[in-house]
Amino acid sequence: MKISFHGAARTVTGSKHLLHIKPDKKILLDCGMFQGMGRETIRLNKEWGFLPAEVNYVIISHAHIDHIGLLPKLVKDGFIGRIFITPASADLANIMLRDSARIQEADTAYINREREKEGRELVEPLYTEEDVYNTVQLFEMVDYNQPFQIDEAVALLYTDCGHILGSAAVNLKILEGDKIHRLTFSGDVGRYRDLILRSPQSFPQADIILLESTYGNKLHPLVTSAADDLLAHITETCIKKKGKLIIPAFSVGRTQELLYLLNRLDLEKRLPQVPYYVDSPLSIHATEIVKHHPECFNKRVENLLRQDDDVFDFEGLSYTRSVEESMALSDKEEPCVIISASGMAEAGRVKHHIAQNIRNERNTILIVGYCEPQSLGGRLRAGAQEVSIFGKPFFRKADVAVMESLSAHGDYEDLCQWLSSQNPEAVKKLFLVHGEYEVQTEFRDRLLKKGFKDVEIPALHETVGVN
Repeated sequence: MKISFHGAARTVTGSKHLLHIKPDKKILLDCGMFQGMGRETIRLNKEWGFLPAEVNYVIISHAHIDHIGLLPKLVKDGFIGRIFITPASADLANIMLRDSARIQEADTAYINREREKEGRELVEPLYTEEDVYNTVQLFEMVDYNQPFQIDEAVALLYTDCGHILGSAAVNLKILEGDKIHRLTFSGDVGRYRDLILRSPQSFPQADIILLESTYGNKLHPLVTSAADDLLAHITETCIKKKGKLIIPAFSVGRTQELLYLLNRLDLEKRLPQVPYYVDSPLSIHATEIVKHHPECFNKRVENLLRQDDDVFDFEGLSYTRSVEESMALSDKEEPCVIISASGMAEAGRVKHHIAQNIRNERNTILIVGYCEPQSLGGRLRAGAQEVSIFGKPFFRKADVAVMESLSAHGDYEDLCQWLSSQNPEAVKKLFLVHGEYEVQTEFRDRLLKKGFKDVEIPALHETVGVN
C-alpha cells in the first residue's frame, strides 16, 4: 500500500490523503479546501495531484471546509464513488457546501464583471450549488462505534474525536493480498474537557497513523477560564471603551462555544447588558443543527439542559440574516458584540465589519481560534499595523486581542493522551499532517521520545510506501 498526501501536508488546510491499495483501489481520506494561503490558494484548490475519476471511496472525518470543501469539485471532475460520513457531519456538510458554492458563484460574478470590462477571459467557480446537490446524493452515513464493511477488503470504524459536532477518527482494516493494514486517520482531535462535546475516544491499535498536529508544540490555558476571559474582553471594550467587540468565528463549533459561554454568563447574572449579534446566516443554520444533535453533548451540557432548554440562547441575543441588516449593524455606533464568520476573517460578513471598524481605537477585534499566518486574521493576530482588505490599505487603530482558551484542536498533551491507547512498538509508521512544518518538527521529537519509532512529515504530493 502507498499513501500520497495532497493537502494539509506541512500546512494546516486542504486535508486530502489518498490510499493506493493493490491492485487498483484508491480511498481518499477527506477532500478539503485550502484556505488563507494568499495568492497560492486558488492554484492549490485547482490542482488535485491525482485523477478524481480513479478514486473509489471518500471517507470524511468532519465537516469543516478545510476537510470537505472540495468534495463538489471532486464530483464535478469525475468522481462517481461512495462518500462515507457521520450523520451529524452530513447535516453540517449540506449547509456548509451550499454556502461555499454561493460564495464562489457570487465572487466569480463580481470578478467576471471586471474582467469583461477589460476584455479578459472569464473565470468559473470551483463548483456550483448543482455540484453540491450531486455530491450529497453520494453520502452514506455511518454511526460512531458501528463497524461498517465498505467492501470485501475494507472495513470502517468511526470513533468520536471531540473536535466539532460529528467529528470522527477514521479507523480502517484493509486487506491487501494476504496482509491486513490497520490504519487510523485522526481527522482533527478535540480537547479533553471540551465545553460542549464529549472527550475524544480511544481507538483500536493501528499499524499506521495519520495524526493532525496543529498545536503540536503548544499547551492551551484551562478551558474553565474561557468564560472569564470572554467577560473581560466584553467589559474592557463595550463598557470601559464604549466600543464594538468584533469576533471572527467559524460558523461550526466556535460560534456555538461562544454562545454557550455567553449563555452561562447570563445564567450567572454576570453578562453585561449590551446587544449581542450573530451576523452569519450559515452560523444560524449551523447552530440549529447543533441543537438537533444532543447525543454529541457531554454530561455538563446534558445536565445544564435540565434547567435551560436552550444553552445557546439568552436575553439580548439577535440574529442578523439579511445583507441589509448586516450593513446597518456595521453603521451602528453603540457598544455591542458582533460574532461573524469566517474564523480567519478571509471571507464573509466579518471582513466588512473589520473594514468598517478597524480605524476606531474604541473597538477591539478578538481572535478566538487558529488563523493561517497569511490570512487577514493571521496578520492581525501577528500585530500588523496596516492590512489590506478588499484590495485597499487600512491602518489599524482598533485593538487586537487573542483568546487562547478557546480552541477545538487539542494541544500536544491532548494529542499524546489520544495516542495513549496505542502501543508505540506496534505502530510501524506515524505521519504528521495538518500542521505547520516548524510545529511538526518539534512534535515529532516529542513523539520519538515517547517510543514511536518512525515519525514522518510528508510534503505536498509526496507518496510513501507502507509495508
